[in-house]
Amino acid sequence: AYKLSFRDIMTALASNNANVGAGYIERNGEQYLVRTPGQVANLDEIKEIVIGSRNGVPVRVSDVADVREGTDLRTGAATLDGKEVVLGTAMLLIGENSRTVAQRVAAKLKEIGRSLPEGVIAHTVYDRTRLVEATIATVEKNLFEGALLVIVVLFLTLGNFKAAVATACVIPLSMLFAITGMVEDKVSANLMSLGAIDFGIIIDGAVIIVENCLRLLAVEQRRLGRVLTREERFETILAGSREVIRPSLFGTFTIAVVYLPILTLTGVEGKMFHPMA
Repeated sequence: AYKLSFRDIMTALASNNANVGAGYIERNGEQYLVRTPGQVANLDEIKEIVIGSRNGVPVRVSDVADVREGTDLRTGAATLDGKEVVLGTAMLLIGENSRTVAQRVAAKLKEIGRSLPEGVIAHTVYDRTRLVEATIATVEKNLFEGALLVIVVLFLTLGNFKAAVATACVIPLSMLFAITGMVEDKVSANLMSLGAIDFGIIIDGAVIIVENCLRLLAVEQRRLGRVLTREERFETILAGSREVIRPSLFGTFTIAVVYLPILTLTGVEGKMFHPMA
C-alpha cells in the first residue's frame, strides 16, 4: 500500500540510529563538545522512525511493521540421534588433572540428573576419562611387552639366563630415575614422554658391561683351568666393568645428545615434543 521495499526500511533504521559528532566550541578558554545522540533506546523510538511520506503524511515504522523484541539469530544447533538437545561443556583449567576433573564432573552430573523434570535426561556424550584410561593402558602394555622382549633378546644374545635377568633389572631402576626427573621438571606422563623411554638406550650400557664381564670370566676360567672362586669372580667383574664403563657412558651420552635440538622447538611442536626430549 505504501510502495516501500525492505531496503527502504533498513536504510531508514540505519540513518536514524547513530550518534553524530559536531566538533566543539571554544569559549573563555574552554571547549564544549557538540554531539547529537541519535541511537534508539527502546521499541517506541523504533516505531516512531519515519520511513517516508505519502501525500504529505509521514510513514512510520509502526505503520508498516509489527515492532517487538525477538530472539537472537541462530548460529548453530546441537543434535543427538537427529533430535535437538542442550549441550553443555565443562572446561578444564590450566594445571588441573583431566582424569580427576572428568570424574568430578560425572559425579556432579548424577546429582543434577536427580533434580531434572520427567523426560529430561542428562548424560555424557564425550568423556575424556576414557581417553586417559586408554592411554594409560596402552603405556602399561607397551612397558610390559618391552621389558619382556628385552629379557628374551638378552637371553638369546648372552646365552646366560642369570646375566639376562641381572641386565633387565636395570630397566626399573632407570625408569625410576627417569620418572623422578619428570616429576621434578613437571613433565606430564603421556604417550610422548613415556614412549620416549627407549629400552634399547636404557640397557645399552648394561649389556656392554655384562657381556664384557662374561667374556673375561670365561677367559679367566679357561686360563686357570678351574672354577673361579667368589673373590676371583668379583675381581674379574670389577676389572671388566672398569674396562668398558667409559666408552659405554660416552656411547649413551652420544645417543642422548640427539634429542637436544628438540628442546629448541617452540609453539605447538615444542609443546608436543618437549616431553619426549
